[in-house]
Amino acid sequence: MSLLRRLERKHNPQTAKGSTQSQPPAETPPARPVLVRKIDPFVKLKSKIHEELVAAVDPSLLSGAEDPGKKQELERKLAEVVEEIIDGEASHLTGSERQRVTTDIIDEVMGFGPITPLLADPSISEVMVNGPKQVYVERGGRLETTDVAFRDDAHVMHIIEKIVAPIGRRIDESMPMVDARLPDGSRVNAIIPPLSLNGPVITIRKFAADPLTVEDLIGFGTLTAEMAEFLKACVQVRLNLVVSGGTGSGKTTLLNVLSSFIPTDERIVTIEDAAELQLRQDHVVSLESRPPNIEGRGAIAIRDLVRNSLRMRPDRIVVGEVRGGEALDMLQAMNTGHDGSLTTGHANTPRDMLARLETMVLMAGMELPVRAIREQIASAIDVIIQTTRLRDGSRKIVQVTEVQGMEGDVITLQDIFVFEQHGVDEDGKIVGRLLPTGIRPKFMDVLEAAGVFLGSELFGGY
Repeated sequence: MSLLRRLERKHNPQTAKGSTQSQPPAETPPARPVLVRKIDPFVKLKSKIHEELVAAVDPSLLSGAEDPGKKQELERKLAEVVEEIIDGEASHLTGSERQRVTTDIIDEVMGFGPITPLLADPSISEVMVNGPKQVYVERGGRLETTDVAFRDDAHVMHIIEKIVAPIGRRIDESMPMVDARLPDGSRVNAIIPPLSLNGPVITIRKFAADPLTVEDLIGFGTLTAEMAEFLKACVQVRLNLVVSGGTGSGKTTLLNVLSSFIPTDERIVTIEDAAELQLRQDHVVSLESRPPNIEGRGAIAIRDLVRNSLRMRPDRIVVGEVRGGEALDMLQAMNTGHDGSLTTGHANTPRDMLARLETMVLMAGMELPVRAIREQIASAIDVIIQTTRLRDGSRKIVQVTEVQGMEGDVITLQDIFVFEQHGVDEDGKIVGRLLPTGIRPKFMDVLEAAGVFLGSELFGGY
């Protein structure tokens, strides 16, 4: 008998006598389901192949990888080299195993490692790497976990550096956050330890190779044909529009669609932190802000670019997102002859967007009276378009609101179109309609003076 059993018998004699009075076992809460990821059996082989591949392949071959024709040729040559190495190192592998190892190696060399297939999947709109062992995607507006995994933190760091290096960005302990973009325009944010406790984190917002059109958004139910006609008229007659919404609500996509209404004979200047707008006009100048260098100098902020753009003879200024003091320069540009400008901002309602703009103007360091700021906003902005990602994952325009002017110290707003939610169907989809409020905007005379005539039925009249 073991020592533990003897001690139990000593201190609990009833148990020793075989008493039937036993305590009921304590209920244990059900364990949370844990995603069991398959262990890659070829990790060591891949590492060895990668080392030999680096020594065997001429680095100059990789320089033409941006060209689709050269890329296919390079992938073919890499596959041949990998096959030769596998023959020497692991000839026992089956055909499917060889194909898997070859594909993973090519993804590592030519692409972005384990997440390359996710980036190539058109049904995925966002890829989120929470450290080496957790990779999530957004598909159809909903989050899904994947069985994709990196080897370790160093592997994730390697992919981050591979993303940021071509566009002249850096990430290290002195600069542990970075905004970047992929060659296809997809937006990338990366943050690393010590700021991230999960290890290196990557968030990639994918953009389609062919930008979505207004017809696509109508088909998705994001807006109606009547709203599209109205917004097209607003852009063409050079009204100033602000797209407001939360993260992932479709602001940038809508901004792309709105910019497609700008006539092709106008000069457009776009200003962004990381260039992601995909304008189809020919005469487009794209400007991108710059972070500070390793010595903490040389930073070029959005505000600097907005001020510089005024000297570039723009017909339109499109700012990807205002989030700071650049709001003041943007408003001044809108009020001094650069009408027809477009921008986005984070806010939950059109009224909140106005409050956010007030705060951002104050961030510029100018001690302006609140009334003066509101007068600037009221005279500069004509329409606020509110976007929202609903609980079922769908993205909709829920308000199109006119900025009518000032009444006392308050900016007056008037909804032109609103989304009315009626409930949820059996599949969990939001049921509702985008409806006109029946009120014609005050700037209708501006539209008609420009030769744009919208029927009363568009606004719900008869």
